[in-house]
Amino acid sequence: MNRDRDLYEEEDGLRDLGPERALDLLGRAAVGRVVYTIGALPAVLPVPFRLVPGGVLLAAGADADLVRAVDGAVIAFEADEVDAADGSGWCVTVLGRARAHPADPADAADAADPAAAADVRILIRPELVTGRRLPSSRLPGPGPVRFTAGGKRAGGEEP
Repeated sequence: MNRDRDLYEEEDGLRDLGPERALDLLGRAAVGRVVYTIGALPAVLPVPFRLVPGGVLLAAGADADLVRAVDGAVIAFEADEVDAADGSGWCVTVLGRARAHPADPADAADAADPAAAADVRILIRPELVTGRRLPSSRLPGPGPVRFTAGGKRAGGEEP
């Protein structure tokens, strides 16, 4: 029996959201995380985005490593909203193929869009959308553990 699996499936109250509700929540967020690979290693990058008909739209400079890494690849995109006080909220993940294309010069006139000056747009077409409602609770245990940049626990102990 896997205790961690039992904890999350039986005791935490995580509730699956349907794809429509998940996309509705995703549309409320301004920043998410694109998950992709570089040289077969995972990479996660926080990015501003917006939902558009057909998918999740990101913006990047033409010479950005992100553009080269994701164009034509199946990637993940995640956004969430979590209450810092009690851990409640939601998370949504979109899996799909990303396509990079030049930005429309007409978009550059939109000063309200922070991505308007970017050279390239990346569209993630959703193939799988999942969402979870997070319950109002914290995992049992002592408070947060802090680590130094070298991977040691604050205070000198090894992790």
